[in-house]
Amino acid sequence: MIKTKLCELLNIEYPVFQGGMAWVSDAYLAAAVSEAGGLGIIAAGNAPADYVRGQIQKARELTDRQIGVNIMLMSPYADEVAEALADEKVSLVVTGAGNPSRYMARWLSAGAKVIPVVASSALARMMERSGASAVIAEGGESGGHIGELTTMALVPQVCDAVTLPVIAAGGIADGRGVAAALMLGACGVQAGTRFLVAKECTVHQNYKDMVLKAKDIDTIATGKRLGHPVRALKNPFSREFFAKEYDSSVSNEELERFGVGALRLAAVEGDIRNGSFLAGQVSGMVKREQTAKEIIEEMFAQAENILNGAAQWVR
Repeated sequence: MIKTKLCELLNIEYPVFQGGMAWVSDAYLAAAVSEAGGLGIIAAGNAPADYVRGQIQKARELTDRQIGVNIMLMSPYADEVAEALADEKVSLVVTGAGNPSRYMARWLSAGAKVIPVVASSALARMMERSGASAVIAEGGESGGHIGELTTMALVPQVCDAVTLPVIAAGGIADGRGVAAALMLGACGVQAGTRFLVAKECTVHQNYKDMVLKAKDIDTIATGKRLGHPVRALKNPFSREFFAKEYDSSVSNEELERFGVGALRLAAVEGDIRNGSFLAGQVSGMVKREQTAKEIIEEMFAQAENILNGAAQWVR
């Protein structure tokens, strides 16, 4: 069985995080992943503090294992959610879409471990100085908010830049990705798209079906012009957004308004035409719904077999 220092740091059986996907990663999915031996994460997304508190409390009813919470720093509710996480004594805070330095002291004083998502080695070094327990190096293959660097290029550079444990994210959906991440120097992985189709995930079935039917070229990155690009599955909404992005007659304000509420339309209402179905480039590899436990056990059994056979390539 694969054990790394991430397992020791967080007292988990498998070195795998379930990604914090807004409108997707709720208490039910997070609890199922933690119960299966990974680290389940509730996504705060753009939700207010009361919603996040409710999800934390629900997860604690479902499992006595550790649950993390992902806070999206671009959210208009970031300040109140940050305070709620400290008040609720959340043991693990994952941050995304920004620099969490302004909140670090408060979370650390409340006893939380903080693990930021980073898209560069410079931010990783800053997070190490700020007291982070680990960092998640997320490549642009991932779904949702993305950076410039790919996972293959980013992970080893972050591993070289910090002494902290590094979790690899972006483009990981099976044991081959787990094995590759470990060889790049990571001590664990984060997977989002694969868990989106977990049986315990409460996202609309249309969203799951979009992922299950996807091919390798079926994602698109939009929003670069606005400074916060995201990756989603191709559909009428994402194609129109992409076209508007390169139309000089459309202002940035109009472009921002066009995208408001689109993720909820996808995740909650299953609106195939007008929803934004955030998903990674590995969507084409995800072909069936499974329980969180089956997903984790399959990924790590495959990774172990690959790593055990690695000697065949060395003479």
